[in-house]
Amino acid sequence: MGTTLNWDAAYEIARALSTLHPHADFEEISLDNVFEWTLELPNFKDDPELANEEILMSIFQEWYEECNPI
Repeated sequence: MGTTLNWDAAYEIARALSTLHPHADFEEISLDNVFEWTLELPNFKDDPELANEEILMSIFQEWYEECNPI
């Protein structure tokens, strides 16, 4: 994953988080976790001040769906 990630890349962030946190318990993950873990991604290069609940929830939902396909 060589591309730079920003807040608009919810799906790509979700995939990166699923790789870095493969055993995450979705009942225990908070939006604060999503925020902090996203900032820790090596390719993430966006302003932390731009994050909001809607963006973080979108990342969480993409991550959940990636790990729990129908």
